[in-house]
Order: sequence, then structure tokens, then C-alpha cells
Amino acid sequence: MKKKIQRYKNVFIVLVLSLSFVLLISLTSNREKVSFAEDGVAVPINGIQSVVFRLSSGISEGIETIGKFSKLKDENDELNEKIADLQIEINKLNVIKKDYEDLKKMLNYKDTHDEYEYIGCEITNISGNSYFEGFVINRGSLDGIEKRMVAISPNGLVGQVTAVGTTWARIQTLANENIAVAGYIDETEEVNGIVKGYKDYDNKVLAKVEVPTLDSDLKKGDTVYTSGVGDVYPKGIKIGKIIEVYEDKSKVVKYGIIEPSVQINKIDKLYIIVPKKNREYDE
Repeated sequence: MKKKIQRYKNVFIVLVLSLSFVLLISLTSNREKVSFAEDGVAVPINGIQSVVFRLSSGISEGIETIGKFSKLKDENDELNEKIADLQIEINKLNVIKKDYEDLKKMLNYKDTHDEYEYIGCEITNISGNSYFEGFVINRGSLDGIEKRMVAISPNGLVGQVTAVGTTWARIQTLANENIAVAGYIDETEEVNGIVKGYKDYDNKVLAKVEVPTLDSDLKKGDTVYTSGVGDVYPKGIKIGKIIEVYEDKSKVVKYGIIEPSVQINKIDKLYIIVPKKNREYDE
């Protein structure tokens, strides 16, 4: 590309200078002495030659600049491709990092709850109008899953198994107001909280813990876990953090609004907790 531009540049300069030289020769040929008028013509011609030369040089430089710009554009396109490839690799590494962090959380939980098995599964469909009402997973009775078993993610409590087929099961999430979970407030060590699904005035999916006393030290920022009371939900599964506290003096109850640790509509990993020993539940 560079050689081609240089060749065009040289041809253009030679052509312009040749035409100017021929014109000057034609005006002064066969004369021993150049007249004043001819000399007057030659002077502007020389000036024209100078202007034309500068013009041709400018055009040639412009052509060369265009060539350099084209080369820079090609290099820029190549760099953009490399940046795009690097971004893909970064995204892959971020996914691997998240998988590692999720696995570490699960291993930490399993180490302190070795009386259970854990079955990994995938969400295949929603149950009802949205994820918040529940969803269907790709594991069932053939895998050892039964009703009332608990579903968790690496970040905390998801919900409970409410129906089982041979190769599928339906999960009802904590966002559903029909689920009640015995809660434990970590900072105050209270074990008498009852957690249920809750939606605020903006229809945001939250949860609410009810503590049956106005003397509770429940406060904003406290963390709520499953207490293990009732023998359905294993103890120590994170539910979420308190973001608001209010009282109902007529009922002698204190409430805490919970920001769940699991965003139901963003679950990508799910585990069913299977007790190693058979247990009987009250229906």
C-alpha cells in the first residue's frame, strides 16, 4: 500500500514538472535573446511552476496521510478485536470465580450440617404466574426428593418442596405468604420469630419476621436465620437482614421487614436438603 502511494506521488510530480518545462521551452526556443515581454511571461511561469510544485507536493502528502490513516484504522480494528476477545475471557473468569465462591459457601454449610445430603438441580419451569409463586425443578422421587424438603441456594433459604413427581418437583418460595419459617435473630439470640413472605407498597418481594413481644431488641441491620424449631428447616440457613422495624401494640407484637439474602428471580443454582435419617412431618 505504501509503495503504491509513493509511486503515484512520483508520477504526479514528474508529470507536472514536465508540462511546465515544455511550456517554458516553447516560449523561449529559437531565440538568442529573450524579449522583455517573454521574460515577463517566464517569470510568472516560474512562479506558477513553484505554486504547482508546492500544490503537487501538498496533494502527494495528502495522499500519503490518507494512506497512514488507513493503516491506523486497520490497526485500530485489530486492537478492538483483541479487546473483545479479552472481554470474553474476563467474563469466563468471572463465571468461574462466582462458581468457586458459591461452591465454597455450600461446602462451609455442609461442613456444619453433615447430617444431610444435598441434591443439586436446575429450574425448568415456573409454577403459577411468576418465580415468586414457585417453580419446577428437574429432580424428583427417583432422586430421593420428598414433600416438605427444603430448597436452598449458596446465599440462603429459597423455600420448600410442595409437590413431587418421579423426575420433577415443585418448589414454593419464601416469597409466598403461605410459608411460615421459624426464625432466629443472630444479634439478639431470639429464637421465637416467625418468618413469612411479604410485599411492600411498591410490590417489592420481601419477608417479615414476627416476634411476639414488645420487649424484643430486634433492630435494623440484624440478621435472621432459620432456627431449626419444628424440625422442617435445618438450623442456620440465612434468610436475610432486617431493613425496618415497627410495633403493633394492640397485638403486643414487634415486626421486622427482611431483605432476603436470595433474590428469587435471579437463582442460578439450587440444592434440595435431604436428611440422612427418615423423619415424619405433621401435615
